[in-house]
Amino acid sequence: MILIAVVLLVPLPTAVQLRDWATSLGIWFPLAFFAAHIVVTVFPFPRTAFTLAAGLLFGPALGVGIAVVASALSALLALLLVRALGWQFSKLVSHPALATVDARLRARGWQAIFSLRMIPAVPFSVLNYAAGASAVRVMPYLWATLAGLIPGTTAVVFLGDALTGNVSPLLVLVSVCTAAVGIAGLVYEVRTHRRAHVE
Repeated sequence: MILIAVVLLVPLPTAVQLRDWATSLGIWFPLAFFAAHIVVTVFPFPRTAFTLAAGLLFGPALGVGIAVVASALSALLALLLVRALGWQFSKLVSHPALATVDARLRARGWQAIFSLRMIPAVPFSVLNYAAGASAVRVMPYLWATLAGLIPGTTAVVFLGDALTGNVSPLLVLVSVCTAAVGIAGLVYEVRTHRRAHVE
């Protein structure tokens, strides 16, 4: 009831006013936002909130740069944190199928991570933690994450920018194409893995 009362009674700033406010704070605000984005999204906090805010507050160009790089660094920190804690699938579960998948991720982890990052429905934090517990190598993981995040993150940043009145008709098209490419890549990886396992 208190939240409803606040929404109804307290005058909230418009999207344009929020951007003007962010611009008035100078270079320190984007840097603080960037740092907060990295730290907070290491934990299971919805990354979409930061991505939308980046588009709303900073516009498409700066917003995409901040959101993509901060997300990639956050994903890297999450992976390193899981490994520092010693949470490895190979140590937690002993099963031949899991060992095979783990070996595959070590050898071809780039393709799997890239495909999963392209699918919007795959939770950011869950994938970070699962990759950290797997045998995927760090640098392929980082580059695949960076490349895989660009299309979807760009679409969400443009959506945030659209809240100020700058609506782009490419938003839905980019999202659908991104998901289709991610699913196709994942299907290809699964089929390749199965063929190799059968042989």
